[in-house]
Amino acid sequence: MFESRLKGTAKLPSKRPLTRLRDIVENGTSVLDYTKDLDFEGYISNRLVCDATERCLARVSEAAVKLDTLAEELFPNHDWLAMRHLGNVLRHDYSGVMDSVIWIIRNDRLPPLLADLETFLAQYPDDQEML
Repeated sequence: MFESRLKGTAKLPSKRPLTRLRDIVENGTSVLDYTKDLDFEGYISNRLVCDATERCLARVSEAAVKLDTLAEELFPNHDWLAMRHLGNVLRHDYSGVMDSVIWIIRNDRLPPLLADLETFLAQYPDDQEML
């Protein structure tokens, strides 16, 4: 379905887009679970939770990279470019990671993203990988 639209492009999106979307939901949900009942001060004072949160967000970022432009096509109301770039910051500029930015992502960006993805994924069987 999407292959014909993408002919001539240098890079094709993931061959398993539904799996990538589920990866985002799984890791985003983990972030919310790990930080449940914490305020910002509680979050930054718990390095284990901070590290786990950053690791899950790195996975979210990697799934967004693998989805390529398909993510924007399916869910244009979300900042996929920032999501992809977050992975670079987490991997290469980890000393520059601002806890306040992670906290904003956790509170303001993840919940609506997860809601949209869960609604979309509900129309497909759990074992389906392709659109």
